[in-house]
Amino acid sequence: MTAELVRGQNHTLPQTRLEIRVSAGTPVVAGATLGDERGTVRGVEWIAHPGSPQLPGLEVSQQAAADHRLAVDLEALPAGAHRVTVLLALPVGAGGPVRFGAVPAPFVAVTGLDGTEIATFTLTDLDAESAVSALELYRRQDAWKVRAVGQGYAGGLAEMLADQGVTDPAALAGSIQEAVTRGLARSVAPPPPRTPEADRVRHATGSADHRPAAPPPAPEPPEPLADPATTGPAHTTQPHTAQPHTAPGPAAAGASAAGPSTGGPINYAHPRRQHAAPPSPPPAAPPAQPGQPAQPVAGDATGWSMDERLYNQIWGMFEDLARAVAAYRSAVDFAESRMDQELDRALSDPRNRIGGAGDRSREAARAKRDELASRAREALDRDLAQLAAEAAVVEPALPAAYAGWGNPVWHAHRIPMEIPMALRIGDLHLPERTELRIPLLVRLPLERGMWVDSGRTASEAAALMDTDRLRRLAMETAVAHAARLLAVYPPGEFAVHVIDPAGSAVGPLAPLVEAGVLAGPPAAGPGGVASVLAHLTRRVDLVQMAVRARAADSLPPDLDTGEQLLVVNDFPHGFDDRAVTQLRYLADEGPAVGVHLLMVADREEASAYGPVLDPLWRSLLRITPVADSHLADPWVGHAWTYEPLTIPPGSRVLEQVLAAVAAARRAAGR
Repeated sequence: MTAELVRGQNHTLPQTRLEIRVSAGTPVVAGATLGDERGTVRGVEWIAHPGSPQLPGLEVSQQAAADHRLAVDLEALPAGAHRVTVLLALPVGAGGPVRFGAVPAPFVAVTGLDGTEIATFTLTDLDAESAVSALELYRRQDAWKVRAVGQGYAGGLAEMLADQGVTDPAALAGSIQEAVTRGLARSVAPPPPRTPEADRVRHATGSADHRPAAPPPAPEPPEPLADPATTGPAHTTQPHTAQPHTAPGPAAAGASAAGPSTGGPINYAHPRRQHAAPPSPPPAAPPAQPGQPAQPVAGDATGWSMDERLYNQIWGMFEDLARAVAAYRSAVDFAESRMDQELDRALSDPRNRIGGAGDRSREAARAKRDELASRAREALDRDLAQLAAEAAVVEPALPAAYAGWGNPVWHAHRIPMEIPMALRIGDLHLPERTELRIPLLVRLPLERGMWVDSGRTASEAAALMDTDRLRRLAMETAVAHAARLLAVYPPGEFAVHVIDPAGSAVGPLAPLVEAGVLAGPPAAGPGGVASVLAHLTRRVDLVQMAVRARAADSLPPDLDTGEQLLVVNDFPHGFDDRAVTQLRYLADEGPAVGVHLLMVADREEASAYGPVLDPLWRSLLRITPVADSHLADPWVGHAWTYEPLTIPPGSRVLEQVLAAVAAARRAAGR
């Protein structure tokens, strides 16, 4: 039976291998410190945080997220460690809330490895605090217990670390926040799920996408679905699993990068307990054979439409694969750690140093390690097989926006009258099973620009390529992404501008130019760069002023209120200081009013500008023209290999799609 703790209450732990699950409704930083008998932290080597996520017996997330799972093996803690204190803090400079009083109360659960809750604690009554000691696991005689702490710190992470007895806490807090910032830059974090009241947040221009509104809320169900963000739709309390489905939640809400609205009173109920309208039912799965998992079905997820169900299902598969591999790697690490401990104990006995006793001890320890690793691999293989079967039925059912270029759906594609929920920009996979690919979907309208890295230091594969070929391939990748965006928006509601300062991208840009789908000729030279940047900067300024004044009708009649994409080739060539400042302004302010960046650049070549451009790089999602292991999932932070979408050799699908875009514009008179 689960113990629901209040501040100061404790509960005996029935086991020593545990998970600590955190649900916060907004991205938070999770860490942990180890303490001795007096609670003293002996040094930074006893602190697990995003910059140093692993200690013996303890592992935390490498990034800020709304949901965390901390792995704890109390038997494997360093000698002398008698206490584990779990710390939560709000990330600095991420544009989110700055105090816990402005967000839903964080919920912390201590669970077994099977997910069974042992003790839970909701951290209520927080206000100006930006960091909090959530709970502690401590040894009392020969038993381990958990205590609900809930001690908040208005001085933030530095004050909390100082209270733990850490030397130079300000420096350590700064390094932790810097590690979090780096993690946010590489994390694949899906935007917040859509609300049941409206299909999408309206743009600042006053326009909205053309999808039908969600049905009105239905009466409250007996077992409410839940959402870890206060403004999201329904989502189940348990993550999507690779086993028979239990209706996965929408779009990996645990990774939501946007916090809840700070207007109005704060609901301190745990986010999982919130009520929402029930979604339309997913398609029924075929009955499973006795003893066999349910047969996978495309669209087997919650959602108001098939597109949304597929979107949620893909993110559920993404999370399943991340969790399954994390469990496998953790089990293997535990097996290795246990073998090392058993060998140390055996060899510390002088009697085992002579004769065959030592050899037998080593063989027994290795055999136990191999058995544990083998069982973990069997469990992983079962999960991977189920996910592979699911991927096999999902991929053919995807709409064009979610499909790769080789999918036949693109050959029958018609320019839509509604904006789709998301767009596929590549595939992700892990080394445990490289052929199992997860589509990388980004929500539309774009909430984050993209950067196609054309540098040879981007990856080992890039380092082996000729510089000119790599740059051409990077620009071809950007052109293909621009074409996909044009193809999934209604006619005239998406415009593409190109800056090519030296005119070096004539070849890759040819499909866009020849189809006549650009907003104007590619801008070249300093004058062309200045003209395009001035035009888009003016648009951002005008729309922002209209929004603040609540006067959208006063916008100039010649202002294009549709989404705008700026493709920049070979940055920073052709950019003076003013142009760099304008580009940073567009990156910061543009997405909120429908202006987005797609940059093709080598960061090394921009190093002359110094750290002034670091915020620009971090604000963009880095993708590569060749396979590279650089993206992190928003749950456990694995390094995923990103595979760009490629057009099949000899295919004319890109030209066909762009011709359809041009024809749709002519038919619409735009």
